[in-house]
Amino acid sequence: MDPLDVSIIIVNYNTADFIGMCLESLGPEGEVSREVFVIDNASGDGSVEIVRDRHPWVHLIVNGQNRGFAAANNQILPLCHGRYLFFLNPDVLVGEKALERCIQFMDANPEVGLAGTRLTNPDGSLQESVSRRYPGQRFAGPEMDGLKGAIACVQGSSMIARTELIRRIGGFDEDFSLYGEDQDLCLRVRREGYEIGYIDSVNVVHFGGQSERQTRQDEVWKKKTRAEYLFYRKHYRPQAIGRIRRADLLKACFRIATLTLTMPLIGNRERAEGKRAKYWAIYEVLKPMRW
Repeated sequence: MDPLDVSIIIVNYNTADFIGMCLESLGPEGEVSREVFVIDNASGDGSVEIVRDRHPWVHLIVNGQNRGFAAANNQILPLCHGRYLFFLNPDVLVGEKALERCIQFMDANPEVGLAGTRLTNPDGSLQESVSRRYPGQRFAGPEMDGLKGAIACVQGSSMIARTELIRRIGGFDEDFSLYGEDQDLCLRVRREGYEIGYIDSVNVVHFGGQSERQTRQDEVWKKKTRAEYLFYRKHYRPQAIGRIRRADLLKACFRIATLTLTMPLIGNRERAEGKRAKYWAIYEVLKPMRW
């Protein structure tokens, strides 16, 4: 059996409002041979029924528990027949000819192991989806020497990668449950001698944050902070992590103090309270840490 062009992988968790639109936006198969997998992480909002009843051409896998983003993606790797893997969030709309252009880009750029696409908000404004440096990289020093290309990482909401490469490096690191796994994957791709690419000609509309709608914002920030420090522990020296932690703690304490002092003078109090809750969450995660 000849390989397909691309295997599309969508990990779903409680996004019934979006998963149907996402799948419909893929359009007919056209010039690209493809297969589509939806891995559901024990949703309770009817997502599974939408996929099963309205999109029977999708390979649907239903997990009995929420395995997390990384583990669910890895679960599908042995089943994929595509030359490329296209990782998609369920809360996106894929633009016309997106798959064709992604494959053309990867075929034309063999030095690129993984590439992200242009992401826009529903109102058409551009989302920040490309990073030139990793979190805390200014403290890291030699850990980042010799990496190929100028792009450090792309947002995991929409990215295409070489199947053989992703299998060789073991897929996503399952210690990451929701945040940070795309940064980690991009760094490991670069350490294999490949570059990270960006496909500006492909537009994907990203609604964002739909799987975390029911989570309190301070808990979201705690998850993000833990994921960031997992990335540091995996890739940076202890001395560098200590410096990053001290800088982050100082910033958190400063922002908590200034927001508290100026709160009576701030017009948008709800927004200010949200910022203060963010820095309290970061402080509560970092304070017990020791290096």
